[in-house]
Amino acid sequence: MRQYTPEFLLDLYKRMLRIRQFEDGVKFLFLEGIMPGTIHQCQGQEATAVGVCAALRDDDFISSTFRGHGHALAKGLGVQELLDELFGATTGCCKGKGGSMHVGNMAKGMIPGIAIVAGGIPVTAGMALGFKMRKTDRVAVSFFGDGAVAEGAFHEGVNMAAIWDLPAVFVCENNNYGASTHITKVMRDTNIARRVGACYGIRAQQVDGNDVLAVHEAALAAVDQCRNGSGPVFLELLTYRLTGHSRRDPAHYQPKEERAAWAKKDPLLRFADLLKEQGIAGDAELEAISEELTRQFDEAVAAARQAPQPTIDDLTTDVFV
Repeated sequence: MRQYTPEFLLDLYKRMLRIRQFEDGVKFLFLEGIMPGTIHQCQGQEATAVGVCAALRDDDFISSTFRGHGHALAKGLGVQELLDELFGATTGCCKGKGGSMHVGNMAKGMIPGIAIVAGGIPVTAGMALGFKMRKTDRVAVSFFGDGAVAEGAFHEGVNMAAIWDLPAVFVCENNNYGASTHITKVMRDTNIARRVGACYGIRAQQVDGNDVLAVHEAALAAVDQCRNGSGPVFLELLTYRLTGHSRRDPAHYQPKEERAAWAKKDPLLRFADLLKEQGIAGDAELEAISEELTRQFDEAVAAARQAPQPTIDDLTTDVFV
């Protein structure tokens, strides 16, 4: 593993903690009835988004799913523009027209989230094709869950990327569940990377998705391969969501023993231990980081609650004919 500066490692921790605090904060806003709509959250999966996006340039693009808050924050979207979007404000990243399930910002390399399972995979192949046809070294990355690999769009998108050697990285966040269905109930061979590599003749790798440095190393190699014209690459990141599928889901289908085992592999706790072991940060410094991120979130919530709401006239804006 390559050597990283203390500043870079601390930044990875801040990025993951920002996502965790955002998700926890938003959860309570919904429970209190303050925020409209619905949410699908990613507590426990922070290392996948941060590890991958830290390997990308600003001009690389990602596609996401209905569970996209973490991907958005990791790709560089701000807490304020996301909260404004969740409150339906015109100052949101999608002018209040996307909501939680469709966050994104084209200027920051993230197309608005696609809520259809596997829907972003062929779109990502299309972006990668565009990058190749323009003779750039830009890379397109698709985030999706293990449930998406059973969809036809997944196979179409990956196959097109394979036969055309497209600069695409397909990132499967395998959290063991497609909504409430365990992976063992829908797949005989649950090693998705092995299946994809064998089927499409591309490099496919299974990675500990709760180890942010392992994810980052795998993403760097995948992105470099794509920039050199030898893509695509498939990454299966083994992780776990410490929450329900959506805000109305108590996740009773997750056995208590399973949840407890994965809680011990929490990516934030693991990385905090690493920072302390290497003398990069102590408890006091990590607590100070947490307090500062909490302050920023609270200020952003206060501003979002006062942000301008759409008017009737906004019904006819951003409509293409």
